[in-house]
Amino acid sequence: MEAPTILDFVIKLTHLPHYLVFTWFIMLIIIVFSLIVRLTLKLMPSNFQNVVESIIEMLCSFVEDILGKHTKKHFPLIATLALFIFFANIVELVPGFVPPTSSWNTTIAMALIVFVYYQYLGIKTHGIKYIKHFMGPIWWLTPLMIPIEIIGHFARILSLSVRLFGNIMGGGLLLAIVYFLMPVLVPLPIMALVLLAAVIQAFIFSLLSTLYIADVIGGGE
Repeated sequence: MEAPTILDFVIKLTHLPHYLVFTWFIMLIIIVFSLIVRLTLKLMPSNFQNVVESIIEMLCSFVEDILGKHTKKHFPLIATLALFIFFANIVELVPGFVPPTSSWNTTIAMALIVFVYYQYLGIKTHGIKYIKHFMGPIWWLTPLMIPIEIIGHFARILSLSVRLFGNIMGGGLLLAIVYFLMPVLVPLPIMALVLLAAVIQAFIFSLLSTLYIADVIGGGE
């Protein structure tokens, strides 16, 4: 798929990869969208404000069920990831647009952010005792459990990044094939499936990120 004219011009001018330019484009959309929402807030909410508030409240309630009293501290990161992934996923519904999440560079960057963040929380919350998280329940299993736990934690980076990257790239290929085979008829069922997949993938990434945070903070933060 060809990039849209304006973004294609930016790509050619800067020699930057597509995924990076489209990432900045999605960030700009989210910033503008957030400013519009912020500036149009009313005591008596409009239909638009009601929809936005309902989405945020639903997401906050979902995170609160897992993190409880720690929700307020970690919700900004989780909500930002969810919104970015959702917007980055659905741009593939626009012909010529390349979803940033169809590049492993984008998804692994987000996975690394989550990984570093929850490891930092684990150290901050438990201090040197955080190493017990890797030692297993029985002391004599420690030599076996430490490498297994370390591999397991690094595997989370691949789990987060590859799942999102693979699903979005696959959805993009499917849309491209459908558009090629049926250029006149609008493939609405396929677009609906892609939209559903975009929502599900944003939800799964946010869910796993929340669970990883809950795992390390335990009851000690």
